[in-house]
Amino acid sequence: MWLQREITLEARPRGFHIVTHEVERALPELGDLAVGLCHLFLRHTSASLTLNENVSDSVRRDFRAWFDDAVPERFDWEHTIEGPDDMPAHIKASLLGPSLSLPVAHGRLALGTWQGVYLCEHRDRGGPRSLLVTLVGEK
Repeated sequence: MWLQREITLEARPRGFHIVTHEVERALPELGDLAVGLCHLFLRHTSASLTLNENVSDSVRRDFRAWFDDAVPERFDWEHTIEGPDDMPAHIKASLLGPSLSLPVAHGRLALGTWQGVYLCEHRDRGGPRSLLVTLVGEK
């Protein structure tokens, strides 16, 4: 089976947000697969995806603190047309990347016990985010 679908993730403030269940709810076909792959591609240049700790909120707060410190808004950026958070958002998105390829097993994303999919929102107000999902596998 092959499936490709666009999912719109709700707008979120700057930060690192777990979206695993939101993605799974949008893909009821996952339940039909015994084995497969789920590829997630974020269609934006100022947000990114990563896979990390899914329980402690402090991990996501520390991610934000580290990235905001490592890529400051107060810098001599040339690209400032869309505001002071725009160029830093582009750099953060390039560091983390726009996509994830995740295994599917027994009708579910085969993530580790403590793993969750993060939407990394690097703008103060990035708006809804478009995620193109490609699912392939066997029943």
